[in-house]
Amino acid sequence: MKVAKVSPAKRSDTYSQVYIQIVFAVQGRQNFIKEHNREELQKYVTGLIQRRNQKLLAVYIMPDHVHLLVGIKPDIAVSDLVRDIKSISSQFIAEKKWIPFKFNWQEGYGAFSYSKSQIDFVVKYILNQENHHHKRTFREEYIDFLEKFEIKFNEKYLFEWYDKRVAPPVL
Repeated sequence: MKVAKVSPAKRSDTYSQVYIQIVFAVQGRQNFIKEHNREELQKYVTGLIQRRNQKLLAVYIMPDHVHLLVGIKPDIAVSDLVRDIKSISSQFIAEKKWIPFKFNWQEGYGAFSYSKSQIDFVVKYILNQENHHHKRTFREEYIDFLEKFEIKFNEKYLFEWYDKRVAPPVL
């Protein structure tokens, strides 16, 4: 079988520029990611994303949820990337024995797209998560994202939320 040669002038490539902020939560919204483990977990998640040939622009892992800003290439679906991050990082947390029982991320996630001109603002926002949550809860933040991006939602199907005055169930 003869393979036709394609001259460089006739070859096409795929070009894209897609920036997605990904947000997901710890199952039961428990504060399981301790400060002394946060940096190691962030480095691990960074490696996961890089091994998938995606570009991580910002990561901040709070005790009960995660914010990522990723430059997504067209060779992977956002859902596949999130599935891999959640699954493999859960195994990493289990292997490290940071929690004395089975760790899981909640089902679902938020994915919010941005233009290149918004990237600096979003990176600063993600890296300043700790200060943001002194002013408002993760629930308020997440619903604000959904409303700003005009995403229709049913509160019944959002993450599990717990009022700070009421202790969440023990897992």
